[in-house]
Amino acid sequence: MPYFSFHHSKPTEKKTTQAVFYTTLVKPMKVLVVTEKPFAKVAVDGIREVVEGAGYELALLEKYTEKAQLLEAVADADALIIRSDIVDAEVLDAAKQLRIVVRAGAGYDNIDLEAATAHNVVAMNTPGQNSNAVAELALGLMVFAVRNLYNGTSGTELKGKKLGIHAFGNVGRNVARIAQGFGMEVYAYDAYCPDEAMEAANVKPLHSAEELYKTCDIVSLHIPATAETKNSINHDLVNLMPKGGILVNTARKEVIDEESLIALMQERADLKYMTDIMPVADAKFRTLFEGRYFATPKKMGAQTAEANINAGIAAAKQIVDFIQNGNTRFQVNK
Repeated sequence: MPYFSFHHSKPTEKKTTQAVFYTTLVKPMKVLVVTEKPFAKVAVDGIREVVEGAGYELALLEKYTEKAQLLEAVADADALIIRSDIVDAEVLDAAKQLRIVVRAGAGYDNIDLEAATAHNVVAMNTPGQNSNAVAELALGLMVFAVRNLYNGTSGTELKGKKLGIHAFGNVGRNVARIAQGFGMEVYAYDAYCPDEAMEAANVKPLHSAEELYKTCDIVSLHIPATAETKNSINHDLVNLMPKGGILVNTARKEVIDEESLIALMQERADLKYMTDIMPVADAKFRTLFEGRYFATPKKMGAQTAEANINAGIAAAKQIVDFIQNGNTRFQVNK
């Protein structure tokens, strides 16, 4: 009996050791949600359902206050979901296992794309998920502007006004759809969008930014912040707008040449500027242009329950699809 007991115990010990070894090898992929401004609970629940349903581990880093917390959290992450959080070279250096980072939203200038490529990390965004929310805010800012910031005085209506959409992507198309419901005459300029796509949406295509600003009573910005577009919305361009022109920015603050726009608005008391991105020179705008300028206290375009849920779950699904199937459809780096 001792003989059999002896030979039975040795294989069992070996088998247990092997089990621990293989468990270590097949450790589930870890998806880390990094959100200084957290997703709504229902969005986190949806992300969890997608991630854990695929057999992966979900971890959360919410409301962190120091970059050191982020650097520690990413150390063993295979995938990241972020919102406006910064993923730069230092973060990528700390994330030794990272394969993919997804920005839950359309913009992705908070990711260092060159550093991601250098670290063999795929960077993605979730285009279209926030589009309706941003578009509704843009129209809300237009109503606010034509009604004189609700100051009790008589304003005008959007119906019959010419709206220019600067960049006809997902947000721009939603702006066109909603604006048509107001009875606006809608134009668009986008160097990368064919006329046929605009015409199919009952939008009149124009073929230069100058033509757009010269034609339209209200211009709504939806351009990204790139080397080409930064500071491109300036004195000379906006000065082409007709009397009473309104500029609405729900895109990026970097596309505005702030000092140039301030100079123009000092010259032209008929112009208004409504923005979802507080300018660097916000105090100056507020002091000089009371009743003609408004900025939200923080970027609010995507701040709806629906957009929050849509973008977060889309990010989770894209991670799973990438890991399981290699799908890089929404990759923004090379």
